[in-house]
Amino acid sequence: MQRSRTGRILLEAGMIVLSLLFLYPLFLAINNSFKSFAEVMTDVIALPKQFSLDNYVYVWQFINYPRLFLNNTIITVVGLAGIVLISSIAAYKLARTKSKWSSVIYMLCIMPMLIPFQSIMLTVLRLAKDLNLADSTWGLGLLYWGFGAPLAVFIYHGFVKGIPAEIDESAKIDGASGFRLFFSVIFPLLKSVTATIVIIDVMWIWNDFLLPLLMVNGSPSTKTLTLAAYTFVGQYTSDWQYAMTAMVMAVLPSIIVFIFLQKYIVKGVVAGAVKG
Repeated sequence: MQRSRTGRILLEAGMIVLSLLFLYPLFLAINNSFKSFAEVMTDVIALPKQFSLDNYVYVWQFINYPRLFLNNTIITVVGLAGIVLISSIAAYKLARTKSKWSSVIYMLCIMPMLIPFQSIMLTVLRLAKDLNLADSTWGLGLLYWGFGAPLAVFIYHGFVKGIPAEIDESAKIDGASGFRLFFSVIFPLLKSVTATIVIIDVMWIWNDFLLPLLMVNGSPSTKTLTLAAYTFVGQYTSDWQYAMTAMVMAVLPSIIVFIFLQKYIVKGVVAGAVKG
């Protein structure tokens, strides 16, 4: 009993230490966002001598924060809608179709998870330009469908396999079939795992840097919040106090979403593990 309690205390202490290590960069960003350039250059770790919101006021106006916030929202909503809709339908169909071809198609759907984005990014950029998707927030949102679908299909597929096929048969007897069967009967049962996918993809799409850098960095009207933070970092000089401020303002919405919805991540993962 004593050994079990000691082990639990050591485990909790280790988790606290790891949590502090992960939170330390965020602390530095928030801390330095309230400093002047001279204070940042003097001591990065020290607390600001005087609390001021001047950096936030300047960055808000300089990057046109409301416009870039709207861009992030459009990209995230378009990307999420496509990922959830396409992946849930595909996973349901693949899980319910018992044939060797469904297994092959399923493997082809999830294999892109193993391909590093850096190895195909130039090809993706060229294809996006040919399809007139470049320099467009809507076009960028569409691209996230392809990059986010493999993981979502993988998660949905394991969850759907745990839903009894008798539910489908009962719904068909009552007259439901096709899309009506899926959206009226099956999709509501995917609520917890859908919440998990939504939260994971919101954190990813909202804070993504590389794909927006390639796709929408050509015009100030199409940039995202993370790209705006990068504008304060130059080759010869960098306004670190503004860069830190812009970064805090960029990631804050996704952090708020995560804090309020984090319980659904655990619930969805546990439900998926049990049903899968």
